[in-house]
Amino acid sequence: MTTENPPAPATTKITDYRNITDERGRVYRVGETDRDILGYPRSTMVWLPWLAMLGISIFEYAFGSAEETLSKAHHWTSTNTFWVLSIWVFFQAAVAFPAGKLREKGILTSRAAMLTGSGCALLGFLSLSHAPNLFWALVGFGLVGGVGSGLVYATCINMVGKWYPERRGGKTGFVNGAFAYGSVPFIFIFNYGLNTSNYKLMLDLVGFYVLLLTAIAGMFFKDPPKNWWPADVDPLDRQSNPKSAKSLAKNPPSAKQFTTGEAIRTGLIPLMWACLLCTAGVSIFGISFQVSFAKEMGFGPLVAASSMGVMAVVNGTGRGVVGWLSDTLGRRPTLTYVCVVLGIAQFGILWAGDSGNEPFFLFFAFLSGFGGGAFYPLFAALVPDYFGENNNASNYGLVYSSKFVSGIIGGGLGATVVAAWGYNGAYVTAGCVGLLAAGMSLFLRRPGGVTV
Repeated sequence: MTTENPPAPATTKITDYRNITDERGRVYRVGETDRDILGYPRSTMVWLPWLAMLGISIFEYAFGSAEETLSKAHHWTSTNTFWVLSIWVFFQAAVAFPAGKLREKGILTSRAAMLTGSGCALLGFLSLSHAPNLFWALVGFGLVGGVGSGLVYATCINMVGKWYPERRGGKTGFVNGAFAYGSVPFIFIFNYGLNTSNYKLMLDLVGFYVLLLTAIAGMFFKDPPKNWWPADVDPLDRQSNPKSAKSLAKNPPSAKQFTTGEAIRTGLIPLMWACLLCTAGVSIFGISFQVSFAKEMGFGPLVAASSMGVMAVVNGTGRGVVGWLSDTLGRRPTLTYVCVVLGIAQFGILWAGDSGNEPFFLFFAFLSGFGGGAFYPLFAALVPDYFGENNNASNYGLVYSSKFVSGIIGGGLGATVVAAWGYNGAYVTAGCVGLLAAGMSLFLRRPGGVTV
């Protein structure tokens, strides 16, 4: 162990901190409290991202409930409407990596990313309500809205991991969960209140609601310094603090701060990318088609809306629960369990729908919602666990970018598969893909000789 007291620039306030180096050479900046840096507790960097995620959840999780009205109002086919969502998913995920690189280079601050995303999110909903044709909906909602919500999403998730490096699972899961259950009121509003006579006004109001939540939250965003570590947790003695001891025992800090190139060369980033591709594709498929499948099976609008509401609630709350469990059980084993549940749930939904069994349909919608959201915070925590926090915006952004392919597979391509093979073929395929992801997750191992 070595310590170093770096000189403070003459133009800044002198802060009492030091750099500690462990036996592997990883550096920890210790001594500064969250209040020293922020002026308020770091829990604020959980609640504000949570608030912003509530807002942007409407883009993805409530879209399926508005699909029928949008198709009628704009004279689009069902496939056209789902391609709008697929383009949104593409850009929402694709922006994470380049935005992460800009943040790490200091070109784009977290506050600027949030405020830019906030404005783009508003334009997305305005475009969806006023688009004169499908092309402008694809550009406005899909591209602009996707980039905006992607900036907000990636910034929020990375913010939590940076401020809670010693127990990020539960915190990341809590924030990530808002991206699902924040949409629940709007799922019912869109199913029961949205129609061709009022859709423009309602979507405009939703856009300003999203703007309000994300802009207020983003105004207070601030990243911690590179290598920062909580002052009350000894990074060289993981058992010193009872609050973090169990999590650090199962999820120890990375061997070093990996650059994106170094992380890719371990082979783990491509494996994570492929695993997330499968799980996100299945999740997006369920989000896009569960309501329409329920209606085709003869279930009433209440069951159809409730199934999606159940999925969204469990999808969101499950993220927090699984994030907390991963702090106790370990991130990788928890990810495998979640993928198995996601795959099995697809077969269950198909069986319950074909047999007309409403209680079991809601039960398997519960399981699908749980599995279809829980893997997101696991990957968000797993990446900095393996590769460190300093370059996490780009490292996780690269892994998360697989979702843009998943959006095409789960939404647009999913609509094509449903048209060609019916819901039976589509749900069987989705279930198999979920189980494939579980198999891939078994090969994830910590790089750099870090043992648990």
